[in-house]
Amino acid sequence: MSSSPSLLAQSSSYLLHISPWSFLGLALTAYLLYFCGTCIYNLLFSPLAAIPGPWYAAISDFWLTTHVARLQQCMTVQTLFERYGPVVRVGPNKVVFCDMMTMRSVYCVHKFDKSPFYKALLTNNNDHAMTTLLHSEHAARRKVYAPHYNPSHLIQFEPEVKDSVIKVVNMLESQQRKASVSCPEMFRHLMVDIISTTVFGSRSGAIDNYAMGIRDVLSQAIKDFPTRGIVRSFIPTWAWSVVCRLPSESWRRICRSDSIMAEFVRGHIDDTSAKMRASLIDSEKDDKRPLVQRMLQHHINSGHGGFSVQNIVSECMGHLVAGVDTTSTLLSYLLWELSRRKDIMKHLQAELDEYMSDRHVVPDFATLCKMPYLNAFIKEGLRVYGSAPSLLERVVPSTTASKIDDGFDMMGYALPPGTVVATQAWSMHRDPEVFPSPDTFLPERWLPVDGVAGEDERLNRMSQRLMPFGVGSRVCGGQNLAQIVLRVTVAAIACNFDISANSSETNEHTMQIKDAFVIHSATKDCRLIFTSREC
Repeated sequence: MSSSPSLLAQSSSYLLHISPWSFLGLALTAYLLYFCGTCIYNLLFSPLAAIPGPWYAAISDFWLTTHVARLQQCMTVQTLFERYGPVVRVGPNKVVFCDMMTMRSVYCVHKFDKSPFYKALLTNNNDHAMTTLLHSEHAARRKVYAPHYNPSHLIQFEPEVKDSVIKVVNMLESQQRKASVSCPEMFRHLMVDIISTTVFGSRSGAIDNYAMGIRDVLSQAIKDFPTRGIVRSFIPTWAWSVVCRLPSESWRRICRSDSIMAEFVRGHIDDTSAKMRASLIDSEKDDKRPLVQRMLQHHINSGHGGFSVQNIVSECMGHLVAGVDTTSTLLSYLLWELSRRKDIMKHLQAELDEYMSDRHVVPDFATLCKMPYLNAFIKEGLRVYGSAPSLLERVVPSTTASKIDDGFDMMGYALPPGTVVATQAWSMHRDPEVFPSPDTFLPERWLPVDGVAGEDERLNRMSQRLMPFGVGSRVCGGQNLAQIVLRVTVAAIACNFDISANSSETNEHTMQIKDAFVIHSATKDCRLIFTSREC
């Protein structure tokens, strides 16, 4: 016992005589041992070790992250499915799959919670429906806004949607033959006006600003926000404020995109709230209610506790972000297909001419939904160019948090709680057994062939695989609005214009798909020429 203090003193004296370089060497050695041990465990002893996949993906997330940074995640994962089969390990704790039954089990039956990846898309530094990870919390949020997106309610906004689209048609008529038009920019401004109408009850004036060549601040902020989210997902929280001080005006504008949108939304919330207090609008009796009005009424009815004003701001921002660029990108790709596929354009125009004797009067949505080729064209666009085809990450729950015992069985592989699992629409939409020639844009695949046995089964198999808006309880809340906008816009523009492209501006190379969770073209542009059709 008496020797212990002496031994301690000797050890302390020894440590004091070790040079800083020796400490550094010891630290590096310890780190390398830890790293090697972790790699060996992940490769050989992890519960996921038996799942096929590249060995370098099993030891670190770095490999997949490099493909995310290069905007190639969808195509990379698809290549892995083609090489390894329908279940692939892509990280130390991440497994991806391409299987219908597993998709239903994860997203529809068990309703797994989301992974922390989605937190990069916070708005107003707060959660909204997309970033709420827990299924139970999301269900409470969805209950507030879901009635707004019921088809029977949205159809009341159809006149405003048509008016905005006809504004675009009139603008294109006045500008034709002058120059090509940037479709992503044009449709972004269109969608800002449409979503502002349904969410806030009035247009933002984005289309008018675009027609006059005035930079629309809100449209620019919505454009910048996804870039902000991607960068935030790579940068530690403590470093974000430093990054936002970089001496670049365009970068600072990207950093401010969140606060710009928040200011716009708060202004509309304050205005609507003041009108409700003054009884200028009656939320209880008004059947046609913008979303912000519905949320404020819920806030009041819940005693100001169930859904805070901060949540309303974040939710409205989330709906702007989720609905604007996704739809504008898809519309751009749809029109690009018309510009390079004259056979499709002639077929579509012939059908539209039957229904639109006055080319400036778009049929009602119910009639548009009865047009076989238009709907086949939209479905094929959603299959090939669905704007959010990336991995939809979920987390295998603990046994105490679910009815799953001893982990989750994925096609014969036991996945422990905490494992991140995901499928992606990109791959579900490109199964050659379900979609022959999957990379070919072919609207006819959605049209039934008379007299051929098994046609109903074929069409049903394709429809079950189609998931451009997600799947299960977390499916995109605004999908019904998107369906209305897509049909009205394509019908109005295709009926009024022949569409072409200057190959030096818009071609296969410039339109190559890049995956930043939502897709965009390689140049983030799609310039097309619109020429009025002869009567």
